[in-house]
Order: sequence, then structure tokens, then C-alpha cells
Amino acid sequence: MKLYLECNMGAAGDMLMAALYELLPAPEAFLRKMNSLGLPGVEVKAEKSVKCGIAGTHMRVTVRGEEEVPGGARPHTHTHGHTHTHEHTHTHHTHTPDPPNAGGMGYAELLRLIEKLPLPARVVADARAVYGLLAEAESEVHGVEIEHIHFHEIGSLDALADIVGVCLLVDMLGAESITASPVHVGSGFVRCAHGLLPVPAPATALLLKGAPIYGGTVKGELCTPTGAALLRRFAGSFGDMPPMKTLKIGYGMGTKDFDRCNCVRAFSAEPGGGDAGDAPRDEITELRCNLDDMTGEEIGFAAEALLGAGALDVFLTPVYMKKSRPATLFTALCRTEEEDKFTRLIFRHTTTLGVRAETMRRAVLSRREASRETALGSVRAKLSEGWGVKREKTEYEDLARLARGDGAS
Repeated sequence: MKLYLECNMGAAGDMLMAALYELLPAPEAFLRKMNSLGLPGVEVKAEKSVKCGIAGTHMRVTVRGEEEVPGGARPHTHTHGHTHTHEHTHTHHTHTPDPPNAGGMGYAELLRLIEKLPLPARVVADARAVYGLLAEAESEVHGVEIEHIHFHEIGSLDALADIVGVCLLVDMLGAESITASPVHVGSGFVRCAHGLLPVPAPATALLLKGAPIYGGTVKGELCTPTGAALLRRFAGSFGDMPPMKTLKIGYGMGTKDFDRCNCVRAFSAEPGGGDAGDAPRDEITELRCNLDDMTGEEIGFAAEALLGAGALDVFLTPVYMKKSRPATLFTALCRTEEEDKFTRLIFRHTTTLGVRAETMRRAVLSRREASRETALGSVRAKLSEGWGVKREKTEYEDLARLARGDGAS
């Protein structure tokens, strides 16, 4: 399935989750899964919402019965009688030590919580990667080490539900290609723990670096850091809607009221029919460096760090350098708009003094995942098509699981 995300009123985690939720053929299964994860005190509900006469869904996430609301914002009542807020306060993080029993969670603790969730490995990896993007952005913006970033409990659990929910929905929809529109970020200022910050908030601006964004006359924060991190993780490209035969449209409603419909729209379409004109293409960057003074274990750790941060691929090639010294050619593939991020990670985790970069176009097969029933149980299969070919490959881990369960090795 191909997805197009229209972000004409920005993006937030709950809006993206609601828009994708509306694309599901059986959405109740998603709610049952989310509410059975065991997130402490968290409940996720889908509520009908109408904005500017358009019906959609608002995802209401409560923690111990309370919904996170914009703190510090003063409601304004207009002549049409609706009361709403124009400011949003970030409560997702702080960089000062919390007092004892403050109820906050550190970055490492959040990752451990994600690892324990009863979710497919791909969903867990995506959720970890999104939090990695958020933590790296906050680290750079505020000049603190990632391990010192602290997340307040209500804000972190609310954001965690949004992030896990979107990652799970992408998996359930079998989305193999996601494109997003240019992102409307809003204008003015946003109030947070550090005071008044310009819109887009610094972390949001950093996360959307390289992506097309724009402001305008709408006052307030339209794209949140969580929304920006999710777009950065899943949107393979940004631009106008490509030619597509739409199957379904989802409306994810925000909480604020404006003079225009405050929503994210998600469009779903089947992948291309298989000829070269319909087959997906995108642009990637290849980063390379030669390493002759690192151990195999150190190089392996660096490769895992980049893959964990969302690199498309990392591979190692034995080479010979000057004076016939054996070395390793370290190669990482990433989305072009993330070149700076992965260049920085290569410098952080290797001993190289220089990183070479080459941007290239690639043709890819449309990919999706399906479930197959066998005499021994259910297995996942990877289906790909395009350029006149169709392929199917059973997931190795599922085959290994069935083999171990059947007494084989």
C-alpha cells in the first residue's frame, strides 16, 4: 500500500494516528492492541470530531484518566462562541534533574519500556528510532548529552502512545511507500518550560531540516516535535501528491479550532501495476569512509548504531589502503535529507577523519507484508512487485520459530 500524508495544518502524533486509524478495514483491532500493551495507566480512545463541517477522528490518550492538555495557555473566546487555545506547551522533556519521586523517565528507561512491549520487532525498532530522532534533536538544540534528557511522566507516556500507535498503524496497513506534503508549521511563538520559543520550535525545525516547510498567517504551533519525528522516520519523500488511485481517505483531527479544517489527511492507494512508469523511485545518499585502526567489534557497534538510528542499510567491504594495509570500507545508505545526521553519527562512532557522500537515484520494488497460514502455524511473507516482476519470501525468523517449536534445529 502507498500512503500520502497531507500536512496542510501541520502534524502531531495524535493527528497522524487518527488519520491512519481511519484507513484500517477493522480499526477496532488497533484499539484492542493499543489498550492491551500494558502501558502504565494509558488508555487510547477514538472519538468522532467535526472541524469546519468535516467529520473525522480525534485520538484521545489518557494517562490514569487524565488527558494531557496545553499548559500555560490562556483560552480565548471569540464572537462565534467557541473557546480554544492558541498556544501549546511542550511537557515532553526537561534538561534539569527532577526531584525524587518526580515520576519522570529518562531516555534509556523509555527505550527499555519500548523493548518490553508485546509488539512486532519492526514496530519496536520504528518506535525506538523515532525516540532516537527526538532525543538527538533535543540534545543538539539544548547542548546536553542524550542520556541527560529527561521526560516527564504524563507527557512521555502520552507521546509514547502516539509514537507506538503510529508505528503500529504503519505496520498494520502494510505501508511500503509514504510521501508527505510540504509541512505547514504555523507562526508566532510557543510557550514551553524554557519560556517563549519561536515557531517552529527549535527541535521541530531541526527534525524537519531538508524537508519543505512553510509558515503563514495561522498563529500557533501546528507541527509538534513528535509529529516532525514521525514524518522524518516514515516519509520517504516530501512533495505534491503523486498520481495515485485513491482507495480510502482518513481525517485525523487536532484539538484546536481555526478558520480552516485542522486535520491531517491520509490517502491510501495500491502500489503501482508493475511497469517501469508506475514503479517507485526515490533519492538516497551513500556515505563512505575507510577504517584501518578499528577492531571488528568497534566497527560492528558503529554499524548497529547507524541501523538503530534509521539508516536504510549499512555494509562493510574488506579493502587494501596505502602500504597494502588491510582495512574496512564502511558504507551507509540514508535518505538524502538525513545526510547531515548520519555523517555526524559516523564521525561519532568511528575513527575516520573524513566521510565521502554521493547522492543517487534508485528504482525500488513496492513492498508489503502478508500473513500465511501453514500446518505449523502462521508466518509472515514479504511481497514485492514492480518493474515487471513479483516476488514472495517467507520471513526467516518465523520459519526458525516454527522449526524450533517442532523440535527441529
